[in-house]
Amino acid sequence: MAATTRVSLALLLVGVGVVLTAQLCACTAYGCDGFSVEFIHRDSVGSPFHDPSLTAHGRVVKALARSYARADAPSAHGVVSELTSTPFEYLMAVNVGTPPTRLLAIADTGSDLIWLNCSKKGAHGPGPAFAGDAPSPPPRPGVVFDPSKSKTYRLVGCDSGACRALPDSSCAGGDKCTYYYYYGDGSATSGLLSTETFTFADAPGARCGDRTTRVPNVNFGCGTNFVGSFIGDGLVGLGNTNLSLVTQLGAHASVGRRFSYCLVPYSINASSALNFGARAAVTDPGAATTPLIPSRVRTYYTIELASVKVGSATYRAPRQTPAIVDSGTTLTFLDKALLDPLVKELAGRIKLPKAPPPEDLELPLCYNVSGLKEGQIAAKIPDVKLGLGGGATVTLKPLNTFVVVQAETLCLAIAPASERLPTSIIGNIAQQNMHVGYDLDKRTVTFAAADCARSHHGRGHGHAPAPAHHAHARAPAP
Repeated sequence: MAATTRVSLALLLVGVGVVLTAQLCACTAYGCDGFSVEFIHRDSVGSPFHDPSLTAHGRVVKALARSYARADAPSAHGVVSELTSTPFEYLMAVNVGTPPTRLLAIADTGSDLIWLNCSKKGAHGPGPAFAGDAPSPPPRPGVVFDPSKSKTYRLVGCDSGACRALPDSSCAGGDKCTYYYYYGDGSATSGLLSTETFTFADAPGARCGDRTTRVPNVNFGCGTNFVGSFIGDGLVGLGNTNLSLVTQLGAHASVGRRFSYCLVPYSINASSALNFGARAAVTDPGAATTPLIPSRVRTYYTIELASVKVGSATYRAPRQTPAIVDSGTTLTFLDKALLDPLVKELAGRIKLPKAPPPEDLELPLCYNVSGLKEGQIAAKIPDVKLGLGGGATVTLKPLNTFVVVQAETLCLAIAPASERLPTSIIGNIAQQNMHVGYDLDKRTVTFAAADCARSHHGRGHGHAPAPAHHAHARAPAP
């Protein structure tokens, strides 16, 4: 029989976007060792959105195009909570209710609210509609949570802290807390704020045995109305606010408000890992830690990007340059004051024939790499070092800065920051083969080189920290 750990958490509003197969280790309460879940990339073979008709290059191009949509999304409403909702990169499975229903939700470090696609009948009515907006069909693939079939479903009252924490809510229908949630791309969802039991289950073959962890009283949005295009059965936010899953888990002392992930390179057919509690500690050799800084949008994990360096050439930002660390954006976006000299420096050092970028992609530097193997290409590309706030330095290897976008064409995976969101973004290509840890209690983000494919299953907790204050991502294998 599965060993079950219960945690009495009155979670505010939980949100993430990954595939959830929790590896819980040993111990007390919520697990003194923490737990891990799977990040499933939307284009991987483990995703229901995998398109087998696309080539590997085709999938890369689509991911890059989504980056522009996410970073340049205009707002259609006055209250906007996140970058955007429709373009996303990672999914997670969530088990909700008693008995549990498995739903596949978007996982997102740029969002905070958890909401799920709910049955209108089971949610005690149709929920609030949007004035002036045409309703859209429910999200795909269409698994719907029916609250009437769960023994642990409850509505949340208007006088609750969770209801007051919402950016836009209403109590016009009595004591039911109705919410309206808008995203940067103009899409929106509304429904009833509710509470349920969420279950985290061990992955098959987990080294700690057959365990599950049940978290009761998780506040989430039971979504019944949608505007725009949504994919998946809901969304779970990991953002930097009181509404997120991270903050809610932090209510339990043994977990703390910290999480980390290790993103497997696109070229490897394997899932990535998302870690909570003790497993989120990034103590790998060369780990580099930088402080979080205030952001215009509190949801984002924002750090200072002070400089970029190639070889002995260092280019410093003329002013404080905030950078969002975001797993849901593929490309990295830089302020032109840093990007322009970086492109010029790389162009002078890389001895390869130039090539035009694919149509509709504003990539500033591309090369023809016909006849070259991966290792030969990597040997021709210099490292790029990011100088961060607090003196931290993160070294980006070729797999973090360049990507093959079509047969024989290699492009710099860094683009100019959007005029509508003039903030740099460190995207997920730059974070491949890095263990990235977020600590909301210490207000820091830590980067360390890692072999993410190898470390996902049965990985330890890193090694003793090294004195050097640098993180280096490993180059791709020849």
